[in-house]
Amino acid sequence: MRNTRHPAYDLTTLWRLDAPIDAVWDAIYHAEAWPLWWKGVERVDTLDHGNADGLGARQRYTWKSVLPYRLSFVGRVTRIEPLRLLEGQVEGELEGVGRWHFGQDGGLTTVRYDWQVRTTLPWMNLIAPLAKPVFRWNHHAIMRAGGIGLARHLGARLKPPPRRSP
Repeated sequence: MRNTRHPAYDLTTLWRLDAPIDAVWDAIYHAEAWPLWWKGVERVDTLDHGNADGLGARQRYTWKSVLPYRLSFVGRVTRIEPLRLLEGQVEGELEGVGRWHFGQDGGLTTVRYDWQVRTTLPWMNLIAPLAKPVFRWNHHAIMRAGGIGLARHLGARLKPPPRRSP
């Protein structure tokens, strides 16, 4: 995945919700509904439904970032382990892999999203040596909005991540 012309990003988000894992799974699994509760997701268009479980499903995502630009890419579901893992590959203005990991911890549902992508837009790649920290900040702001929106959507509370010991 490493390519000097296409800067790479390895990003992780952790959400902890006081909601049942099946409700959290369902909300994330049904990405076409994300625009209803996730600020920043403008559109999710289903291109292919995949098999009966959704494996192979393809969707076009259009995101409006906190910064003044939009990104669009197509995601394809490559792995499904119900209530545990949802994985997809993306191509377009971003290329790479995203993995949703689900678990339960002390009565909370935990969701960890690992996003390993490269940018393909020439303007982003040109300014990446200086703007990479801003792009990372932007990603984290959008993901914070997703956690807040998901909690609101489920009538749950979003808990802060556990504190790390020194």
